[in-house]
Amino acid sequence: MLFLNYPKCTTCKKAEKWLKDHEFEYEARNIKEEKPTEEELTEWVKRSGLPVKRFFNTSGMLYREMGLKDKLAEMSVQEQIALLAADGMLVKRPLLVTEHTVKAGFREADWSALL
Repeated sequence: MLFLNYPKCTTCKKAEKWLKDHEFEYEARNIKEEKPTEEELTEWVKRSGLPVKRFFNTSGMLYREMGLKDKLAEMSVQEQIALLAADGMLVKRPLLVTEHTVKAGFREADWSALL
């Protein structure tokens, strides 16, 4: 499984500790240094069953600075995915990508379903 995170993020640290505590094997990837591609994001959105909007880091400074709260509704899905691929800091984190699903953000109850 792939674990996309930002090492300075406290939620990402909690999620990584959870993965280690439950002895999951994973590949960690810094979302800022190695941002997701449009192709990856398109596949992950499809696999997750979530709307693209759920992949945005709505509490992030960049999201607020760009005024995306009001702009996303006017954008197509492909435009939103392109925007996410442009800067990893726009992507909600952590992202956990498994063979069958994608989890955006860390909620222990949601991730426990992986056990």
